[in-house]
Amino acid sequence: MNAEIDTRKTIVRLLSAMGSAREIQQYLKRFSQLDAKRFAVVKVGGAVLRDELTELASSLTFLQRVGLTPIVLHGAGPQLDDELVKAGIEKRTVHGLRVTPPQALGIVRRVFQQQNLKLVDALHAMDTRATSVVSGVFAASYFDRENCGLVGKVDRVELAPIDASLRMGSIPVIASLGETDEGQILNINADFAANELVRVLQPYKIVFLTGTGGLLDGDGRVIDSINLSTEYEDLMAQPWVSGGMRLKLEQIADLLRDLPPTSSVSITRPAELARELFTHKGSGTLVRRGEKVLRFESWEGVDRGRLRMLIESGFAPRRLVPGYFERTQPYRVYVSENYRVAMILTLEDGLPYLDKFAVLDDAQGEGLGRAVWQVMQAENPRLFWRSRHGNRVNAFYHEQSDGCFRQSRFRIFWYGLDGDFATIARCVEHCTQREPTLVD
Repeated sequence: MNAEIDTRKTIVRLLSAMGSAREIQQYLKRFSQLDAKRFAVVKVGGAVLRDELTELASSLTFLQRVGLTPIVLHGAGPQLDDELVKAGIEKRTVHGLRVTPPQALGIVRRVFQQQNLKLVDALHAMDTRATSVVSGVFAASYFDRENCGLVGKVDRVELAPIDASLRMGSIPVIASLGETDEGQILNINADFAANELVRVLQPYKIVFLTGTGGLLDGDGRVIDSINLSTEYEDLMAQPWVSGGMRLKLEQIADLLRDLPPTSSVSITRPAELARELFTHKGSGTLVRRGEKVLRFESWEGVDRGRLRMLIESGFAPRRLVPGYFERTQPYRVYVSENYRVAMILTLEDGLPYLDKFAVLDDAQGEGLGRAVWQVMQAENPRLFWRSRHGNRVNAFYHEQSDGCFRQSRFRIFWYGLDGDFATIARCVEHCTQREPTLVD
């Protein structure tokens, strides 16, 4: 009974921290349509098991309560460091991998088993079904026996233990230990093990749970989303992208290249896992391969049929007025390559005006709309537009604009006008008199 009450409290706490019911239902529907193995692989660092076990177990419990079963893989780096020091075994790394001499292997096995059962026990205490999988998943061979000792590389992934757990609706909790064909246990880097698991399963979501809650920019702030197709080169050129962050980005980019375009990597804290998965805003760093942004200066080359479907889907149930493409002279058109996001700009008295910004439902929460916006903004240092009251995008518009003027039906936004009140007044007047391009 106490476990049931605790679970209810957990769900209430997580839901209260999240977004609208519409967003939550949208993501639940999307996730529930996936095969169980294709929902999510969650990689948990040893520091998270040590410092945030309760938050981790609560978030995994929530996922099971809403009918989702993640596949969890964990490391145990800090715990191994402590135990090896106690045993008088010096820590050494080669190529970033922990050297594992024969005398350390017993400690490695014991620590992984302890940490694995620690998480499984925490889940059981919340009345959550979970299965300990300490071995049998990673068939491995020696990475570099001479220099690294009993360190393994994954040769193949055996899915039978995972499938057995999922069939019971139980969360498989997997330790990153490998085994040779001869039965020799090998220590496998948890990030490498997670990558190989992901390549085989091709999940919709890959989640890295860390203490930082995401990738940090040069000012120590969490980067909310990264579209690799449009941002990777610029990001890697930043002076603050170095060391571990550079390696992590390279690994993620390499990983996503082998996965379907719909797959993504989220980096967040355990307590924020539900918010990251179930809200558009999220609560960490969302990394996607993304889509290239196509740019046009006329309707020539634009697939108007696909663009119309995108706009009318994004603004449903309203539809474009008859003859929209004939009567609208575009200044610039930005479209994601798969026609999931579009921005149409016109030129009004020398100033760019945002006539349409449409995002398909299944692209919301991916950061794709923001990525297209950033490409547009880089080429258009001044812009104005209007939006109806109640538009779900208004919070984003307020974030992007320098100012806003409220009218009875619309909010009028602008950026880059630098306090030019005469120009702002002209923009407001234009928005007031502009004919509607959507009909109810």
